[in-house]
Amino acid sequence: MNELDIYSRQGMGASIGMGESPALIMVDFVVGFTDPAHFGGGNITDAIACTVPLLAHARQRGWPVVHTRVVYADDGADAGAFTRKATGLLKLTETSPLSQIVPELQPLPGELVIRKRQASGFFGTELAGWLQWRRADTLLVTGCTTSGCVRATVVDAVSHNMRTIVVQDCVGDRAMGPHQANLFDMQQKYADLMDSTAIMARN
Repeated sequence: MNELDIYSRQGMGASIGMGESPALIMVDFVVGFTDPAHFGGGNITDAIACTVPLLAHARQRGWPVVHTRVVYADDGADAGAFTRKATGLLKLTETSPLSQIVPELQPLPGELVIRKRQASGFFGTELAGWLQWRRADTLLVTGCTTSGCVRATVVDAVSHNMRTIVVQDCVGDRAMGPHQANLFDMQQKYADLMDSTAIMARN
């Protein structure tokens, strides 16, 4: 029995499908995650390039658009256990060049920019209420890293009973092993996987 059979026999891997009112979130596509000397590497740069046309499509269709950044106080006063494990995150302050959204995906007026201190875009933020007010029923998730903040955001989206789609060519990680493993696991338990081209063709 292969691994996929194990999940299938346990009733996992079903499709949740897309609803009628999608929203797009770009998780932590910031400068520091494009540079392997800081937080980047792997296929993150490729994921950013694939997200550019999807963002343009979302804007043309009038979908709600959200960007997230990890931002800590200059003195680290708001840091917690997350930064004890990943100490380099403390470099991501409001004005640090590393914490700025990449030029290719700069927010426009009316798009929500969330500053967060934990992995999930939902934890301790206004994201859930913002999406609810806009009647979004599906969250299209892009960003980095697949195994970290993307996954945490996906799990919390499902916890808020949203249809959740991981846009698999628009998410990236610093290493391909965690990237592939987490795509597989999220597809089995939390989300559907779709390519950006399929999403744009459908909507």
